[in-house]
Amino acid sequence: MGEKTNPPKKGEAARKERLAEALRANLQKRKAQARSRRAGDADQRSEGLPAAGKMHKG
Repeated sequence: MGEKTNPPKKGEAARKERLAEALRANLQKRKAQARSRRAGDADQRSEGLPAAGKMHKG
């Protein structure tokens, strides 16, 4: 019974390490996405939606 308690602790440590690595990778990915969005040009669209006025006529 005592032997079974040690391997889960090792597995738990490995799991925490994998989760930490996945979290770091996800954070880096999200930071890269945010940087690329900030670097983009502003929209060239006109203000508002052209179809919005048509919806409220009726």
